[in-house]
Amino acid sequence: RNGASAGVLASVQQLEAHLSLGRKLLRLGSSAEALEAAKRAIHLSDMVLRFCVTLSHLNRAMYFACDNVLWAGKTGLVPRVDQEKWSQRSFRYYLFALVVNLSRDAYELQILMEREASGKRAKGSENGRQLRADNGLQQLGLRLQIQLRLLIRVLRNNPPLLLDVVKNACDLFIPLDKLGLYKTNPGFVGLCGLTSSILSILTILHPWLKLKP
Repeated sequence: RNGASAGVLASVQQLEAHLSLGRKLLRLGSSAEALEAAKRAIHLSDMVLRFCVTLSHLNRAMYFACDNVLWAGKTGLVPRVDQEKWSQRSFRYYLFALVVNLSRDAYELQILMEREASGKRAKGSENGRQLRADNGLQQLGLRLQIQLRLLIRVLRNNPPLLLDVVKNACDLFIPLDKLGLYKTNPGFVGLCGLTSSILSILTILHPWLKLKP
């Protein structure tokens, strides 16, 4: 049983490594692309989205730049690259970009949940009467239940947002582990990277699944 588990773990890590190499090759021109995306995001009308999207693209540009330096050092194009220093630097930019991305996702979720709730005013007033009729603990439980159902409905009706939340959440464990902020086992990190890679491929194959802007 342990041998089989080790084999599955090795397969997952090998597959994630191959996908990671493919991502690195695609990243060679990604820094300039991220900077261009940041320039476009400055013109967004929503102030919160403008801040989050612009900051995310700037951090992604720095992350890609550090990653390119690492790649150049490993291939021998740039000698005497301090791999540890540049790796830590790149993962810090990566982590900050993901935190900003998740903040943007939370903001989008809040807007959509408020919009969904306002569209169900009759149901909301009925829930309000039920909340007033129950005791404090039941009120809290019912409020949480209503919010959870609302969250599930919003995510189900917005696949791009759902995929972005899952992808960012999976990606988050990678820099947390590499920076030593939240250590997990290599199998879990590999699984998170594999899941993120598959979701990225899905958004390439089906562009409507990519969260915009």
